[in-house]
Amino acid sequence: MTAEFNRIVQEFAQEHGLHHTDMQALIAILDAGGPDEPMTPGRLRKQLNLTSGAMTACLDRLERAGHIRRVRAVDDRRVVHLEYAERAKGLAREYFQPLARSTDAARERFTSDELRVVIRFLGELNQELTLLRRHAG
Repeated sequence: MTAEFNRIVQEFAQEHGLHHTDMQALIAILDAGGPDEPMTPGRLRKQLNLTSGAMTACLDRLERAGHIRRVRAVDDRRVVHLEYAERAKGLAREYFQPLARSTDAARERFTSDELRVVIRFLGELNQELTLLRRHAG
């Protein structure tokens, strides 16, 4: 499943001239906590485990390509928030719509109880993998 997801994401990246890291950044920005917890370059850098220089280069590429915008915070002009550009959201939505439909189709073949078990398993697996990565580092 992960391999197939990665192939779909990689095809989108190639089609739009993006690096793997660019895609990781876009996904993280899109998944950020919304207006209450906007993504910042520092938070993204930590999440992706990049150097400051690599993060700046990634954000420069994404901004130049029209995928993101850097926006100064209203309450503190020193703080920069990263926003997914509306046009880019539309491109991603259009490209990944079939993936969403496929995911929905697979999910519909399971009962609520079965899905709860699957979700619990995936949550536990993710927690174990996170612990493994932290102990390995």
